[in-house]
Amino acid sequence: MNSIRLCWVGVLILLGLAGCANTPPEIKIGLIVPLSGENGESTGQPAVNAAQMAVNEVNGAGGLLVGKTHYLIDLVVVDDEGVPETAVSAAQQLINQEGVVAIVGPMFSSNAIPVGEVAETAHIPMISPTSTNPQTTLNKQYVFRASFVDDFQGLAMARFAYEDLGSRRSAMLYDVASAYNQGLAAAYQTAFEALGGQIVAAETYTTDQAEDFSEQLARIKVRNPDSLFLPNYTDDVLLQGQQARDMGIDAVILGGDSWEGERLSGLPTFEQSFFSGHYCRDKSNPVIRLFSDQFEKLYGREPNGLMALTYDSVGLLFAAMQDQASTVPEAIRDGLYHIDYQGITGTITFDETGDPVKSVAVWYIANGERSCYQMIEP
Repeated sequence: MNSIRLCWVGVLILLGLAGCANTPPEIKIGLIVPLSGENGESTGQPAVNAAQMAVNEVNGAGGLLVGKTHYLIDLVVVDDEGVPETAVSAAQQLINQEGVVAIVGPMFSSNAIPVGEVAETAHIPMISPTSTNPQTTLNKQYVFRASFVDDFQGLAMARFAYEDLGSRRSAMLYDVASAYNQGLAAAYQTAFEALGGQIVAAETYTTDQAEDFSEQLARIKVRNPDSLFLPNYTDDVLLQGQQARDMGIDAVILGGDSWEGERLSGLPTFEQSFFSGHYCRDKSNPVIRLFSDQFEKLYGREPNGLMALTYDSVGLLFAAMQDQASTVPEAIRDGLYHIDYQGITGTITFDETGDPVKSVAVWYIANGERSCYQMIEP
């Protein structure tokens, strides 16, 4: 398990202000991300970049003003390798050895759920940028998320399929071994059937069977669905979509927020497909335009929902400390419950469960491009 400390003091990225001459005291915030393994490039490093960007802003301005004191942010990054057991060890390291006052991450629900238990027991606030499984925050007072939950994401996509696309016969193929995939599929099925639609096939696979989906897709094909929901990660979705089309399945393909639109949008397989996301890159909004332009300038790519949510997660912690005029973990927790935060992904408030009240963006792939199609409100 690799640990990297990123303490950035220098030019304020977004505003261009110089850092202060005197060094303020430090606050340690932990970041748990998958830097090694198959998700390091697509998830871990982009999340570090987004968190780094938020930290740079504050440290470059001379530190975070909490009460009457400025604090520098010491961002301690730990690699969870995409493995739940490693993620738990990372959280224990951050809490017991580094003495962090809060944790951002993990990214995946399978890791965020057990780490949430560690954070709750230690009374350390935790915000997962992208975990959407309801179990992450269930019966916890110190665990939050920046993303919408699977229940609402599933409802939103089911409602979109039924009401906007006119789908009545939907099929699903999902990884039954993943908490995220399984939870989103269950939420979609419940909502679609409640609307009056029929789930004609609910096929599953496990992560060790990630190349050949022909048996499941053959069973789906004979059921003649008009939509196919693939709430899986992009590497699997690439294969599933291509194999479905090769087998003659012409149903509209739908996905969740785990889809990487930049990898799918140029492929004929995913023409006229839809997937859910966490924000629209509305360049008419000056805050979003500034964030997007600066991120692209620094890291050479447009930010996606994961990056925007990570940026917002760090910002939420900063705002909670300022609201309470305290860096004590209990006060940060209280500040999050009372916050009304205008972030890159929209206005964020938290209910008593630690889940945010926010909308779902539906993205559309057409003509090799992806665009925000509509927003579905809670």
